[in-house]
Amino acid sequence: MIDKLLQRRPVLACMLALALVGGCTAPSGNPADTSSALSRDVKLAYVDWSSCSDATHVVKAVLEQEGFRVKTVLLTGAAMYSALAQGDADATVCAWLPSTHAAYYARAQDRLINLGPNMAGTRIGLVVPDYVSIDTIDQLAAHADRFGHRIVGIDPDAGEMGIARKAIETYQLPLKLVEGTDASMAAALGRAIGARQWIVVTGWTPHWMWARWKLKYLADPKGSFGGAEDIDTLVRKGLQHDKPRAYTILDGFRWTSAQMQQVMAAGRQPGADADENARAWVKAHPELVSGWISGGVDTRTGAK
Repeated sequence: MIDKLLQRRPVLACMLALALVGGCTAPSGNPADTSSALSRDVKLAYVDWSSCSDATHVVKAVLEQEGFRVKTVLLTGAAMYSALAQGDADATVCAWLPSTHAAYYARAQDRLINLGPNMAGTRIGLVVPDYVSIDTIDQLAAHADRFGHRIVGIDPDAGEMGIARKAIETYQLPLKLVEGTDASMAAALGRAIGARQWIVVTGWTPHWMWARWKLKYLADPKGSFGGAEDIDTLVRKGLQHDKPRAYTILDGFRWTSAQMQQVMAAGRQPGADADENARAWVKAHPELVSGWISGGVDTRTGAK
């Protein structure tokens, strides 16, 4: 009688075995497998910047190589931080700190884990083609007509846009900040350069446009855009416990602007696919990726 009952009720069998011998393995497909299955799912949040997209797809490729199922979610800056803080996303490799995302980070930092910089020495600011004959932000006012009384920006929720708005006030510039996207900003820049017109855009490093055109930052004597920044990796609280292997890889992820530029250059080719580019780049850099997988340990020296 008991044997027949246990055959029909595998979960009950598991519970009885646990009571008798201290453990059991649930049959395949049993609800007891749910947490293990979910531990292979990772959700990466990112914003619509070329640098963020490329970094996210590279990390996705590494995680998938290690057996994870990865979903990437494109969000606004504010929504990205909110998703991490609420546990709706597992991680982002797109946190520009300490200045660009300062407001978002301040509201959410007690509900996040900051794993530190995955890239150092980044920068934001106002950018013009190198043929434009001014060199500082405060010179924009005297030449506002040549710039069409506008600064071409990106998505309105981006941290850089908030800083640009304050810079316009600080420098009392008679220019309007035009909202758009990374792609629309770059397209406007390309058109202006093709016609050798004056244009000023919100820009950052790293970005593929620096390899495409000769550009320069306008000096910022009042320090509105801050100094050099880092791009940090943020994860939700609890990730280390829930998905320790994914946490280790995210914690180990470190690369340089030059390495990112390689991915960006591939992405500019006709018919390029972000996932394929990322997988190819990962395959071409086994030593670096091996260090990420081992938690940031240099596989040649053992140093972290």
